[in-house]
Amino acid sequence: MALLQVNFLAESLMRTITAQVILPVDRIPMPGSPKPLQTPFKTLYLLHGIFGNYTDWVSGTGIQRWAEDRNLAVVMPSGDNSFYLDHASGMDNYGAFVGEELLDVTRRMFRLSDRREDTFIGGLSMGGYGAIRNGLKYWRNYSRIVAFSSALAFWDMVREGEDDGFILTDRQYAKSRFGALDQVRGSDMDPYALVKTLQAENADMPKFYLCCGTEDGLLADNEKFAGYLRDRGVDVTFETSPGAHEWLYWHRTLERALDWLPLDAAQGFISSGNVRAE
Repeated sequence: MALLQVNFLAESLMRTITAQVILPVDRIPMPGSPKPLQTPFKTLYLLHGIFGNYTDWVSGTGIQRWAEDRNLAVVMPSGDNSFYLDHASGMDNYGAFVGEELLDVTRRMFRLSDRREDTFIGGLSMGGYGAIRNGLKYWRNYSRIVAFSSALAFWDMVREGEDDGFILTDRQYAKSRFGALDQVRGSDMDPYALVKTLQAENADMPKFYLCCGTEDGLLADNEKFAGYLRDRGVDVTFETSPGAHEWLYWHRTLERALDWLPLDAAQGFISSGNVRAE
């Protein structure tokens, strides 16, 4: 398994950004097994949560081993505390970055499939919101959305709050990300509005895998959004299980989410320190 750190100048952000990439290029087949086909990799673009960076998913979960099992490439960019939205005044166009530019650049760097049906977006908390919002806004690029414990209504949570300097409750921070907080609903930052717009346009809606822990304060928001998708006939899988808003829960649920993606069947192979016989 190749675990790579890449740095490149992003036009959407006008600065050099860092991403971590899992690339299963070194799978040695077990004796008697066929060699892997040299086809472009299916790819999951995986977004971190608030306070995080490009190392979070590898540090906090088994994504590296599970991606190797499934012959899946995974791209994990740093998104700062941006909520993966566009902020043109500061050249922080993270929506355009993860929606389009990141795909284009990484496909030129690596042997990744450029087919929509092979391209997925996911994330947790802030990154769950980012995956949902940008997976819908850029639906022509992504066929499936995986979202863990998504922060689906952050602008409402802090709308009546104080400017207290703590990022999770500070109104000024929320305004710096979303603009006028009373105008988010119905805009292209509102997942509910995006779903409604895509259906009105008869767009090919991505499929959803959503999950949230039963001890997570964001559970009600995730249940509400999953119910909205179901009521509108959108293909959604929503699962809850014991867990809070923390890495143990995301580690436990990640493998189930990967099983939901249309990936290659596991094959026997040899890897560093580990001989897989199945």
